[in-house]
Amino acid sequence: MPWISDHVARLDPETFYFQFHNLLYAYGRNCSYICYRVKTWKHRSPVSFDWGVFHNQVYAGTHCHSERRFLSWFCAKKLRPDECYHITWFMSWSPCMKCAELVAGFLGMYQNVTLSIFTARLYYFQKPQYRKGLLRLSDQGACVDIMSYQEFKYCWKKFVYSQRRPFRPWKKLKRNYQLLAAELEDILGNTMNLLRETLFKQQFGNQPRVPPPYYRRKTYLCYQLKELDDLMLDKGCFRNKQRHAEIRFIDKINSLNLNPSQSYKIICYITWSPCPNCASELVDFITRNDHLNLQIFASRLYFHWIKPFCRGLQQLQKAGISVAVMTHTEFEDCWEQFVDNQLRPFQPWDKLEQYSASIRRRLQRILTAPT
Repeated sequence: MPWISDHVARLDPETFYFQFHNLLYAYGRNCSYICYRVKTWKHRSPVSFDWGVFHNQVYAGTHCHSERRFLSWFCAKKLRPDECYHITWFMSWSPCMKCAELVAGFLGMYQNVTLSIFTARLYYFQKPQYRKGLLRLSDQGACVDIMSYQEFKYCWKKFVYSQRRPFRPWKKLKRNYQLLAAELEDILGNTMNLLRETLFKQQFGNQPRVPPPYYRRKTYLCYQLKELDDLMLDKGCFRNKQRHAEIRFIDKINSLNLNPSQSYKIICYITWSPCPNCASELVDFITRNDHLNLQIFASRLYFHWIKPFCRGLQQLQKAGISVAVMTHTEFEDCWEQFVDNQLRPFQPWDKLEQYSASIRRRLQRILTAPT
């Protein structure tokens, strides 16, 4: 069908400013635009790059959303199993419920495809079914975020006939971004939905380099709150979303109003070791709550060659917080507690223990180094 494959390379400035204006409540904007870029990788090397714009279109009385048009075009390219694809969407509206389900199903079918979504506005974000759609995308591994000044500026330069004129932000762009980001954080917050298997292996993998398909490693923190006899009281998973996962974790534990006369232990599995600021916040948190015993197991060390990051890890240890590297045992427990594993046993990736041992030696050098 020609209406599915037809798309444009660039937008005129008036259309961009009107359709991508990040209003919290936007009226008269009934068209949805996707500015996309597709990077294709093979054997760790980029082999192609594509970009363009799709928008909603009506053909023979049928309304076809831009998400469906993109997927029809993309799948017509006949994806190769030996190649990896990273798609980035800059959207004027976040996907509707049906499109979110369609895209999530697509991601589940093609494991060599990753998707990042930056949206200018949230579509009917008050309605539960639309919130569930965004959550479904996130659970399926899509990175969903709100467009900030940087994304608007990038789109202006890449997807608009700007005639080299600079991007001029509209009034309240930053404030609207903050409001929308808070709404999205509320939608994608600690839901206790289990992690997808692919997402777990991508984000918790301890390989020194990202294996294909290429993706951005983010901070995920999975925690278990227990009594000293190992009775589970609470558990959950946070990721960086406007605020770091560690700060969101602290807020969550504080909100539980735990009995200060009773002792508890908390086990955290985290993809990246804490940054200096988060390390300081964790130290303050434990100092104020001496009835809590906190154990942190990190899959990887974050900027371990930079002194402030090393000092942060040392401060955690001095505060009585156990800092260690995830081994097969911790990965297996994380798999069993936080992953939608379909009752399958944990299957370690190649060289897991070798990588873990190397990271443990590095951490030991940091913790024993003079301060």
